[in-house]
Amino acid sequence: MVLRLVDNLIAITKESVKTFTYESLNNIVRLINGISAILLAILPGKATILEGLQGWELRPAFRGPRLPRWMGNGVSSFNQLIHELSVDSDTSSVDYSSGEDDGYSSPASPKSQSSRMSWASSVAEHDKHWTVVGYLLSWVFFPFKLLLGLPFWLYRLLFLRGNSSSPIQRPRHLQSPRKLQSWKEHFVHRATDRRRGVIEDLHLGTEIFIEAIFDAVHKVAHFLLSPSEAFRVLSGWAFPKQHFPDSADVHESVETVPTAVLGDNEAAPTERKATFHPLNTDARTCQDVITELGYPYEAIHVVTEDGYILLLERIPRRDSRKAVYLQHGVMDSSMGWVSNGVVGSPAFAAFDQGYDVFLGNFRGLVSREHVDRSISSRQYWHYSINEHGTKDIPAMIEKIHQVKTSELKLRDPDLDEANSSGQPYNLCAICHSLGGAGILMYVVTRRLEQKPHRLSRLILLSPAGFHADSNLAFTLVEYMFLALAPIMVKLVPAFYIPTRFFRMLLNKLARDFHNYPAVGGLVQTLMSYVVGGDSSNWVGVLGLPHYNMNDMPGVSFYVALHLAQMKRSGKFKMFDYGSRKANMEVYESPEPLDLGEYYGLIDIPVDLVAGKKDKVIRPSMVRKHYDLMNEAGVDVSYTEYEYAHLDFTFSHREELLAYVMSRLQLVKSIPKEDLHEHSD
Repeated sequence: MVLRLVDNLIAITKESVKTFTYESLNNIVRLINGISAILLAILPGKATILEGLQGWELRPAFRGPRLPRWMGNGVSSFNQLIHELSVDSDTSSVDYSSGEDDGYSSPASPKSQSSRMSWASSVAEHDKHWTVVGYLLSWVFFPFKLLLGLPFWLYRLLFLRGNSSSPIQRPRHLQSPRKLQSWKEHFVHRATDRRRGVIEDLHLGTEIFIEAIFDAVHKVAHFLLSPSEAFRVLSGWAFPKQHFPDSADVHESVETVPTAVLGDNEAAPTERKATFHPLNTDARTCQDVITELGYPYEAIHVVTEDGYILLLERIPRRDSRKAVYLQHGVMDSSMGWVSNGVVGSPAFAAFDQGYDVFLGNFRGLVSREHVDRSISSRQYWHYSINEHGTKDIPAMIEKIHQVKTSELKLRDPDLDEANSSGQPYNLCAICHSLGGAGILMYVVTRRLEQKPHRLSRLILLSPAGFHADSNLAFTLVEYMFLALAPIMVKLVPAFYIPTRFFRMLLNKLARDFHNYPAVGGLVQTLMSYVVGGDSSNWVGVLGLPHYNMNDMPGVSFYVALHLAQMKRSGKFKMFDYGSRKANMEVYESPEPLDLGEYYGLIDIPVDLVAGKKDKVIRPSMVRKHYDLMNEAGVDVSYTEYEYAHLDFTFSHREELLAYVMSRLQLVKSIPKEDLHEHSD
C-alpha cells in the first residue's frame, strides 16, 4: 500500500515537472518567435525578400512541389510535365526515350516512386555482467559472498522450488504484418527529412533527463520501503548470473533500400545500405538523392595535375551520343542540380531528354581530398579561380571524353576517334555563377593553348566574371579584402564552418527556421541584406545536406580575393599574383590575362541567362559578357527572367528548365551513319 502510494506520488510529480518544463521551453520559443515577428515587421524591404518563400519552398526537401493528380505515381519525365499539362489521365507509368533518331533507343526513365524503401530493424540488448573488473571484484569478495550466499541459497531451495519448473517468458516484440507495413510507410514518409531541430533536441534531452532522475528516485524508494526488493538486489549481487542470449534474442539491425536502377539492358532493383546518423542530422549525398529517386548513379574520381581529388558524378546513359556537363557555383556542389526532385531539377530533366549527365564538383571541401594525405590546410586552400578554370574543369572534361569514347567504342568497334573532331558524341555545358566564369576561362585558355575543349554549346546561368556594377555590400567587402589581404591570408586560408559541432548546429538550425516561420523569415531577411538584398531562398539553401557535420563546400581566400580583383579592375581577368615578376612567371606578361579580350576565340554557341532580381550578379554584369561576345562575333544569345541568384538551381522554375532543354536540343546528335561514312 505504501509502495503504491509512493509510486503514484512519484508519477504525478514526474508528469508535473515534465509539463512545467515543456511549457517553459515552449513559452521561451514562442517569445523568440514573437520577437522575431516584431523585428521582421519593422525591417524595410522584407516584402520583396520574402516573396515566393511560402509552403514547400522554405523547406529544404528533395521532392519538389506536389505533383498533379495524373502524375500521382511519380512519372519522372520532364517532357511529360512540359508538353502534356493538358492531359488528365490516370496512367501509372510513362516510358520516354530521346526524340532524336541517333541510331539507338534510350532506355526509359525510372519512376520517381519506384524506389520503395523496406526497413527491418530491431534492438539488440545484451547485458554483459562479466567484465575484467567484475572478475577481479568477485575474487576479492568471494569469502563475503560465500557467507551471505548460504542463507539465500536455503531460501531459494525452500520457497522457490515450486516455481523453478515454469520457464521465464522473455517478452517478444512482435508485430502483425499490417502493423509492420504501417510502420514502414510512416518511416519512409519521415525519411525525406531526417533531422531534428535544436528545439526538438532540447525537448528530447529534457524528457530523457527527467525520466532518468525519477527512475533513480523510484528505485531508491523501492529499495528503502520494500525489504523483499532489497533482499532480491542483494541476492542478485551475491549470485550473479551470466546471461547467454539465444539467437532469437539478439538481432542485427538491417537497413536496406531496394532501389530501381538502370542496368545495361533494363532497370533492376538492387539493395543499397542506408545509414542514419544518431544525432538526426541530414547528411545525404548527391548519390543518395539520385538513387532514392530511382535513377542510375556512377561516381568517378578525377585527379587534377596538382593532386586534387575531384568527384565527378554521373547519371549514366552509356549508349547516348549526347552528354551534358553541369558545373556549380561558389559555396555549392552537385547537390544543387538535383535538389528539386524529378520535376524541377536540371540534371533529371536532361537525363529524361536522353542525355548522359555529368555533375562536376570543384575543389574546396572541408574534408580536403588530395593525393597528399598530409597536406596542410594552408596548402590545400591555396588556389584561385585560375585553378578552377585551368585545372579542375580540364581534368573533368578530359575524363568525360575518355569515358564516353571508350564506352561508345565498346558498343561500336567500327567508330574511329579521328572522326568528328576527335569525339563521337556532343558535350554541352550548363554552368551557374562561378562555374560560368570557370568554363569561360577554360574555353579561352584551351583555345590559346591550341588544345580541344570538347564542348558543343555553353548555357551560362548568371555567370560571374564582371562585378564592377555590384552593390555597396560587395564594395565594402572588396575594399576590406584588398586592404587586409596580406594579414588575412595568414589568418584565414578559407571560409567555412571549421568544426563538426557547429556544422551540425547549422544543419539543425535550418530545421528550426522552417518550424518557426518568423525566425526563419528574420534570418532570411538579414542574410539577404548581407548579399545586397537578393531575395534567393537563403534559409532553404542552408538546409541542404551538403552543409552537414561531416563535410561542406568552402571558399578559398584566394578565390574571394580574385573576385575582389575583378571588381576593382572592372574586367574579367585571371588572378593577379601581386608583382610584375610573379605575373611574368605565370602569364609571360606583367599583367594577368584579360579573358574578355579573347572572347573572339570562342567557337561554340553561348546562351547567357540573367536574373532581374539577382543582386549578386546583376543583369548589367551578364550583359557585359554578351556585349563583348557579340562584338567579337560569337554566336551568343541573352535572356532575362524574374529570378534571384539562387533561383537558377535551387527553386522549381519550369520556364527556366524548358528554356535550358530547348537550347540543348539545338545541338544535334552525331548520326551513327555519318560516323561510319567518315571512317570508310
